[in-house]
Amino acid sequence: MAFDALKVKNDIVQWIRDWFEVNGRGCNAIVAISGGKDSSVVAALCVEALGKDRVYGVLLPNGDQFDIDVSYALVEHLGIKHYTINIKDCFDGLVNQLQANLDIQTQTITNLPPRLRMAATYAVSQSLNGRVANTCNLSEDWVGYATRYGDGAGDFSPLSKLTVQEVKAVGRELGLPSMFVDKVPIDGLQSKTDEDNLGFTYAVLDRYIRTGEIEDQATKERIDYLHRINQFKLRFMDCFEYTPEA
Repeated sequence: MAFDALKVKNDIVQWIRDWFEVNGRGCNAIVAISGGKDSSVVAALCVEALGKDRVYGVLLPNGDQFDIDVSYALVEHLGIKHYTINIKDCFDGLVNQLQANLDIQTQTITNLPPRLRMAATYAVSQSLNGRVANTCNLSEDWVGYATRYGDGAGDFSPLSKLTVQEVKAVGRELGLPSMFVDKVPIDGLQSKTDEDNLGFTYAVLDRYIRTGEIEDQATKERIDYLHRINQFKLRFMDCFEYTPEA
């Protein structure tokens, strides 16, 4: 069945409105803006659902961010208020403390900025009577390409059931310029693109998710492996079940 981007866009807009009626009537949507397709589409959906006066963007560079001009262009395009919170001092201070006490892994350094960014986003949200938008999509979640309690956190998630190709289609339906929808996905923390890090394209991944079809066996095995080991990220938290004795 063909993907009906207009219908899905309208359904998400209504879902956001309904969610805020139940979980934050009169509250504002707070979106961490990276300039990539996901945060751009989420911010645009929130603007259509709630109006631009109830949507705030949070720009979170770690020192100098080479592509932050795209983030500024997005908030200007949408006409939303925004705040720029540079996490560099916090990041450097925490890294220094960690390194003074233990040998930290490279992945620890990689995952730290997303978690600090989310902490800052929630701080802004709490000060603005807000609810934090999660900006993850199905494709990234499928293979664990999100930092738990970093970009994987949030209060409501408009895109987590849509693949990358579907998110792009919704973005075009929202009238977003190509610079936001088709920007090469990169986490802003390293020189490689998301697809370089994953070892396969989102187009291949999206087709496999939706149809089960994939030509390269090695790629299939890698996707299946990443999906299997990252299942815990998609659950809130595993809890011991205790039943008091009668």
